[in-house]
Amino acid sequence: MAILLSSTSYAADSKDKMDKEILHLFVYLKNSDCEFNRNGKWYNAEEAAKHINKKFQYLIKKGLINSTEQFIDQAASESSISRKSYMVKCGESEPIKSSIWFKRELTSFREINSSNR
Repeated sequence: MAILLSSTSYAADSKDKMDKEILHLFVYLKNSDCEFNRNGKWYNAEEAAKHINKKFQYLIKKGLINSTEQFIDQAASESSISRKSYMVKCGESEPIKSSIWFKRELTSFREINSSNR
């Protein structure tokens, strides 16, 4: 019984951590002033966040997101239809794949939060 309770507690902690990380990535995106390329068209950060959130909500309802990495890979990296990678362009920098952009920020966020404990 104790094993079940501790694993349930771990699962709740893990989901809480995932929710905080995903929320941070959405805030980071919305505040970025970067542009997102989806299927050949550029969108501002607010439009990109709306689109990614729509995909995220669908995947959550289907039970397909169990980690922040899955969120990035399945909702924020490529078109579900064309399979083309989303691209991010911030200022004058060269566009990079959104998966790289989000994973860099996730790594930074985790480093900051692990040092604050």
